[in-house]
Amino acid sequence: MNISYKWLKEYVDFDMTADEVAEALTSIGLEVGSVDEVQTIRGGLKGLVVGHVLTCEPHPNSDHMHITTVDLGNGEAPTQIVCGAPNVAAGQKVIVATLGTKLYDGDNEFTIKKSKLRGVESNGMICAEDEIGVGQSHDGIMILPEETVVGTPAAEYFGLESDYLIEVDITPNRADACSHWGVARDLYAYLVRNDQPTALHRPGCEGFAVDNHDLPIDIVVENAEAYPRYCAVSLKGCEVKESPKWLQDKLTTIGLRPINNIVDITNYIMMAYGQPLHCFDADMVIGKKVVVKTMPEGTKFVTLDGVEHNLSDRDLAICNAEEPMCIAGVFGGKGSGTYETTTNVLFESAYFHPTWIRKSARRHGLNTDASFRFERGIDPDGQIYALKQAALMAKELAGGEVSMEIVDVEAGELPKTFEVELKYDYLNALVGKVIEPELVKRICTALDMTVKAEDESGLQLVIPAYRVDVQRPCDVVEDVLRVYGYNNVEIPTAVKSSLTIKGEEDRSYKLQKLISEQLVGAGFNEVLNNSLTREAYYNELKNYAPEHLVRLMNPLSSDLNVMRQTLLFGGLESIAHNANRKNSNLAFFEFGNCYFFDADRKKAAQEGATLEEIKADRKKWLAGYSEELHLGLWLTGNRVEGNWAHANEATSVYELKAHVMNILLRLGINMSQFLIEDGKNDIFAKSLVVTDRNGKIYLELGLVRKALCAACEVENEVYFADLNWTLLMKKMPKKDVSYKEIAKFPAVKRDLALLIDKSVTFGQIQKLVFAADKKLIKRVELFDVYEGKNLPAGKKSYAISIAIQDETKTLNDKAIDAIMQKVIKSVTTQLGAELR
Repeated sequence: MNISYKWLKEYVDFDMTADEVAEALTSIGLEVGSVDEVQTIRGGLKGLVVGHVLTCEPHPNSDHMHITTVDLGNGEAPTQIVCGAPNVAAGQKVIVATLGTKLYDGDNEFTIKKSKLRGVESNGMICAEDEIGVGQSHDGIMILPEETVVGTPAAEYFGLESDYLIEVDITPNRADACSHWGVARDLYAYLVRNDQPTALHRPGCEGFAVDNHDLPIDIVVENAEAYPRYCAVSLKGCEVKESPKWLQDKLTTIGLRPINNIVDITNYIMMAYGQPLHCFDADMVIGKKVVVKTMPEGTKFVTLDGVEHNLSDRDLAICNAEEPMCIAGVFGGKGSGTYETTTNVLFESAYFHPTWIRKSARRHGLNTDASFRFERGIDPDGQIYALKQAALMAKELAGGEVSMEIVDVEAGELPKTFEVELKYDYLNALVGKVIEPELVKRICTALDMTVKAEDESGLQLVIPAYRVDVQRPCDVVEDVLRVYGYNNVEIPTAVKSSLTIKGEEDRSYKLQKLISEQLVGAGFNEVLNNSLTREAYYNELKNYAPEHLVRLMNPLSSDLNVMRQTLLFGGLESIAHNANRKNSNLAFFEFGNCYFFDADRKKAAQEGATLEEIKADRKKWLAGYSEELHLGLWLTGNRVEGNWAHANEATSVYELKAHVMNILLRLGINMSQFLIEDGKNDIFAKSLVVTDRNGKIYLELGLVRKALCAACEVENEVYFADLNWTLLMKKMPKKDVSYKEIAKFPAVKRDLALLIDKSVTFGQIQKLVFAADKKLIKRVELFDVYEGKNLPAGKKSYAISIAIQDETKTLNDKAIDAIMQKVIKSVTTQLGAELR
C-alpha cells in the first residue's frame, strides 16, 4: 500500500524524515518496501531562481528578441540572457533558469546551456509559467511582484515541497492498517513508546448538517448475513468537475488517477480512513430505491470496464428497483457512477461480510482497492464518519446540499469490541524478558486498547472492533512486543535445548535420502509435483474411485480441485512438459503423499457424537481421511540412443523392475515374505503387484494404459512403479548390521561338469555340495546349462563352480582333493550324476 509522507503528517505529529518513518514502521511490523521522492512539479524547480532584469536592449539581429542583463542575487556580475518574450522589460522580477537547469516539455527533457542566439551570447533563460510547470500560459514571461527577493529559489517562492511515497507491505491480518489513518495509529504508538512528543488527530464532523429533505432514497437490506450494515446519504445540486490541485496531488502521489471531484472524494476517503465508498448518480437510481440482495444464478451484469459477467446466487449486489447496479464491495456496474451531467449524488458506505466479498472477487477475477479492504475486514464503526466526511467535502468541492438524513441499516451481526485478560507473567514468559507493567499499559493504551481493570498481576483490556487480528492474550503480547521493539529483546547468553531420540520419521527421512542418491546415481531425476490435481483423471478408474477423493471446498480451478490418490498423473504431466521440449528419454522419481477418504469410516467414527464433540476430538474430526507416503518411478523413451557402440534400445519393464529390486535390496527387505502376482490395477495395461499374505499392496509396477497417457498428452510408452513407502518402512528389518574381518587366506575354486537327469534341480545339487563340508565350502554357483545334441535322452549337463576357503590357513591340494571327492561321491550316489 502507498502512503504519502505529507498526508501522514496530517494525522500524527512527528519530527522525523521519511527514511526514519520507514524504519520506524518496519520495526513495528508494517514492513516498508521502498521510499521514493515524489515531486508535484517534475524536476522540483531545481536550478530556477528569482532574478532582477537590470537592462533590456533590442537585439541588433532580430526584430523580436532582447538582450538583457539580470541580477541573480548570487553576488556575482549580472548575467547576460537573450529573451524572445514580448513583455520583458528592465526593472522586472522574473524566474530565471540558470545554466545546467533541466526543463521538461511533456516527456521531453532539455538542459539549459550557454549558447549564441543570432550571434549574441546567452547564459540562461527567463521563463514563462508553462515552461516550468506552474501554469498553462505562454503569452510571455512570468512577472513577479516588486517586493520579491532576488536570488530566492523558485521552489521556495512557490512553496513547493517534495513529498515521499512510502510503500508499506500490508500483511493479510492487518486490515486496520490499509489507510493513512491506520498507519498513523501505529506510528503514534511507536512515538509514545519512545517518549517522543506526538498527538493523534483527524478532522471532526461538527460541520455536518442536513440542508433539506428533497432527495430521499429508500434503503432495503434483504440479506442480513452478507450485509450487516449499509449506510447512505444523498446530495443535490452538485457540480461534477475537475478536483482542486491539492486533492489531485494527493491521489497522484499514491498512484491513483484523478477522475472528477465526486469520484476523487470517495477515493480520498478510502485511502485516508480505510472505508471504501461508492457514489451513484441519484437520478439513475430507478424507483429512488436501493435494494441490497443477491441475484438469481446466471444474471447478466456489465461492469464499469464494459465486461459482461454472469452473477452467482452467492454474489452480493446493490440494486435499484429493477436491476443490479454494483457487485457489492468489488466493482461498479455500467451506468452506476457519476458523470459530467450528474447533479444529484448518492454516497454509499457499508460493512460487507469479508468471506462473501472475497469469494465474489475470486469468482469474477476482479481485484480492486475496495475488495482488498472489504475481504480483510474493515472497521465496523467507520461507516457514518466516512459518509459525513464525504458529504462535507462534496459541499465544499461540488457545491452540493445534503438532501436526506443518513440512513443506517444494521441488519446483521457486526464485529464487536471484546475483552482480553493479559497477565504480566504470561507476557514476560512469552517475550523472554521482563517489561515494566507501566510501559505495557502505555503501549496498550496507545494502540487504542481500553484498560477496563488492572491489578498487580495484569490488565483487563477491551480491544477495538477494527482489530480483527487481536483476540487472544498471545495476540496482545505480539502487539505489545512489536511496538516495544523486537531488537530490544536481548539474545540470551545460554541456549537451552531438549535432547530427542530419533524416531521412525527420522529413519524414514534418512532412507529417503539414501534411495534418492541411489536413483540419481542410476540416471533418474527427482520431480516434485502438486498434491492438488484434477478430478477428471479419476472418473473412469475403479482402483481410485471418485468417492474416495479428498475434495477441496473452494478450489481455485477444476484442474486443482482434489487431492491426489496416486503419483502417476503428476509424473505424466512432467513427462509431457519435457517431451514438448524435445526431451523424450526420461527417468523420474518422486517421494510424495497420497490422500484418501472413506465415508464409511467417517460415519462409523462420528456416529452418535454431537458437532461440538466431533470438533473437540481430533480423531473423530479427521476420521475417514488418511494419507500415505509413496515413491513413484517413471521410465519412458530410449534407454540407449545415438551411441556408436550400441544400437538404440527402448526402455522396458525389466529395466524398471531392476531399479525397484535394487531399492528393496538397498533397504534390506527380504522378498520371501511377499507374494508376487499379476496386477489388476486399471492404471496399467499389464502389471505385477507385490502384496503380503493379508492382501496389503506394497508395490505395483507395469506399463501405463495408453488412454491415461493420452489424457496427459504423452505419446510414448510409460513404465510406472508405485512403492508404498509407509508400508515398506514397517517391513524394514529392525536389527543391527554385523561386520567381520575380510579373510587373510585365499579361496580356491573348483569346477565340475555333471551329467544328470532332467528332473534334478540345481537346488538339490547345491544342498548336497554344502553338506559335504559345511565349514569350508563357501559358495556353489551354476554357470552353464546344456541340453541337446550328444547327450543321452532325458539328460542335461550342469556346470557348477565351488568356492572352498579356510579362514585360518591356506589349503593344500590334499585337503582340497579330499573335499572334492566327498562332493563327487555325494552327487553320484544320491543323484545318479556322472562326471563329464
